[in-house]
Amino acid sequence: MRTLIRNAQCVLPTGIHKTDVLVEDSKIVGVDAALGTRADEVIDATGLHLIPGVIDDQVHFRDPGLTHKEDLHTGSLACAKGGVTTFLEMPNTKPPAITQALLEEKLAIAASKSVVNYGFYIGATPKNVDVLKAAHRTPGIKIFIGSSTGDLLVDEQEALETIFAGSTLPVCAHCEDETTVKANTTRLNGGSTYAEHSQIRDHAAAYIATKRAIDLAKRHNHRFHVLHVSTGRELELLRDHGGLITAEVCPHHLFFNIDDYARLKSLVQMNPSIKTAEDNAQLWQGLLDGLIQVVATDHAPHTLEEKAQPYPKSPSGLPAVENSLALMLNQVNLGLCSLEQVVSWMCDAPARVWDIVDKGRIEVGYDADLVLVDMQREATIRNADQLTKSGWSPWDGVTLRGWPVRTFVMGRTAFADGRVNREHRGEEARYDHARGGFWAT
Repeated sequence: MRTLIRNAQCVLPTGIHKTDVLVEDSKIVGVDAALGTRADEVIDATGLHLIPGVIDDQVHFRDPGLTHKEDLHTGSLACAKGGVTTFLEMPNTKPPAITQALLEEKLAIAASKSVVNYGFYIGATPKNVDVLKAAHRTPGIKIFIGSSTGDLLVDEQEALETIFAGSTLPVCAHCEDETTVKANTTRLNGGSTYAEHSQIRDHAAAYIATKRAIDLAKRHNHRFHVLHVSTGRELELLRDHGGLITAEVCPHHLFFNIDDYARLKSLVQMNPSIKTAEDNAQLWQGLLDGLIQVVATDHAPHTLEEKAQPYPKSPSGLPAVENSLALMLNQVNLGLCSLEQVVSWMCDAPARVWDIVDKGRIEVGYDADLVLVDMQREATIRNADQLTKSGWSPWDGVTLRGWPVRTFVMGRTAFADGRVNREHRGEEARYDHARGGFWAT
């Protein structure tokens, strides 16, 4: 099957160029294809931009064990609609993916269900370093330093030292200091309002844990990715990294702050918590300055009934994969960043951070994971239109300009004309950890 995409403004590694892209089966085989190129399907993309597929390196699709909230099929439908062609999913399912066998069970489920490409982290526990040493078919290791329960909480220094010293895969972590969170919880008698969530999981909790993890990474010369940076203060820790440290920010930490609790209540209750408007501005500047390399969602849906419970029974998390690209394209239209920067943050950088083979760029030989976007299209996010199983968005009622209109996964159309091809199946992401990560030349 040969597909020729003509006349698109293509976001290439060298900049934006109006050119023709030829896809054969699952690969990009031509950029600036000749006029006489033959194809089974010719798509006239005049007026549209062609970008690489988004790689969301932090999602929670709840499969197995919590599939009333989301599963690998419904989550992947939302991805396809949102221009996300590859997701990397976290290990805190039921059971948690803390062994190679459990990791491969999730891969098998995704092979049967997922419309887009997929990968799964392996979870660290205080006792599974031998498993982590031998782990494969995974982008890396996820550590919960705070904000978890049971085996997935790794808070003791000795266990953390063992993981950083004894494993070689890239590590990422949820960084909130458990001691600080517990002290704040006691001080506030457990908390009784949604807004108190940001006082319990405060700036100090995030800063202390991030500093601790980066210190471990530097001392053990171990590649480390800071998930969902939530405070401006953490940015000072991301300087002078020696090429070991990368970081990401999520849309909710860019666009929501504590002033939004009055309107949205638990819908913006997250771990790490949302912070202040000043933090919003600082995080955005950190992204522009290159201290933060990746934009990812931490898509973590719960039902509206669950979210409506009084605090602290209300669970933390919100859905975002369906709208994350549009949120960032709207920033381009507002003049706050460039389309090339969005492609770097959401497509190219995550591929390089996690050593994903042949993804993240429009280049000959790369996988044909592509998205046509209409930078002039305006649409309003509505709960009723969401494909995530949870059926809601904290951005309900928000109008954005710039939307994905067609998504290709491995050369085949997964989303077009407002509909997802539910029968399409993505493929397991492949990794080459010998590449050396984001900072490798």
